[in-house]
Amino acid sequence: MHEKNNTNRVLIDGSRLIIESLARSGADAFIGYPIPPANLLYLYGSQRMDLMLSAPDEITTLQWMAGLSATGKLPVTATSFPGFALMIESVNMAYMMELPMVIVLVQRLGPATGTATCGAQGDLLLLNGTMSGGHPLPVLATSSFDDCWEMAAKASEVAIKLRTPVVLLTSKEEVMTQKSFDLAKLDDIQQTEKKWYSKTCCEYKPYKAGKDLVPDFLPVNQGNHQVRINASTHDQDGILQHSNKEAMDNTKRLEEKVRVRMDDYLFYDLDEEAKAETLVIAYGITAAAARDAVARMRASGKNVSLLTPKTLLPLPGQYAEIIKNYKQVVIAEESINNQLGSLLFGQQMPGNITFVGKMGKMIAPEEIIKEVRS
Repeated sequence: MHEKNNTNRVLIDGSRLIIESLARSGADAFIGYPIPPANLLYLYGSQRMDLMLSAPDEITTLQWMAGLSATGKLPVTATSFPGFALMIESVNMAYMMELPMVIVLVQRLGPATGTATCGAQGDLLLLNGTMSGGHPLPVLATSSFDDCWEMAAKASEVAIKLRTPVVLLTSKEEVMTQKSFDLAKLDDIQQTEKKWYSKTCCEYKPYKAGKDLVPDFLPVNQGNHQVRINASTHDQDGILQHSNKEAMDNTKRLEEKVRVRMDDYLFYDLDEEAKAETLVIAYGITAAAARDAVARMRASGKNVSLLTPKTLLPLPGQYAEIIKNYKQVVIAEESINNQLGSLLFGQQMPGNITFVGKMGKMIAPEEIIKEVRS
């Protein structure tokens, strides 16, 4: 990566932007097991991070990440659905232990192993149900090269400040396709400061949180305090409990800190058109087609607005408030079952909501235009 200047146009892919952004924002270790279409992230991570460990499988990947996180590092991995499926139990473990880490999830066609060379947007509902108990796992999404840079940095920030695993959701075409891009347009990234317990006079309680709902962190390899890290139900001291009030309150806090604190990490683009009664919604790779479709419709005299969600989970209520202002809403997603729509409305889809979907191929702008005009 070159330093920012007036113009700096290069041929680059989203994987390199994501890894560089993560490194600058505080990630200092890449742990991985190679899997397509996340291979470039694995390659660049091995070149850019201070520490790189090649794991024998995805379960080991997350276990090693948990250990590194407990020592104060911010580990990163990249995978696709088959690998993430093996990681889920350990993601729950890290969530319960409040260990920060970033997982870049590159979507590809499923179910199961699907096809490694075909993109998709099929993992959103999986992510919504990843945590046992229905607790929210923070998920940010990229929809452009600018997002690869900005949302990756925000994923690091959320992981550190909320002490939680975070998923950065992307897809094959976003991370593997090379494009001409001006690096000079990218903002500088500052490393996120870690909030560590600094008192020497008092006993350290590893899960005692303040008003911000996040406990101060201490690495296990320091010599001032005993540190307990527990993946089972525990009290503020990190001691195993069954279901007493302190332990239950601590578990509830895991959900509260994400739902409350994620208000600070609400990211979306709303391109509003005056007098528009139609809203197009698209995230990820499909947002590129949606931007093109909206531009064409406006050029032909059709008033259309565009919503591009970037904070996907926990699902922000602001999206529903935006949708209420439009008579016609078209959701575009590279799936056949409208996963974003299911998150927004459940099984009771309002009559003014329609869907453009596809399996095995990206959605073309013409398909979105056709649905709007129909």
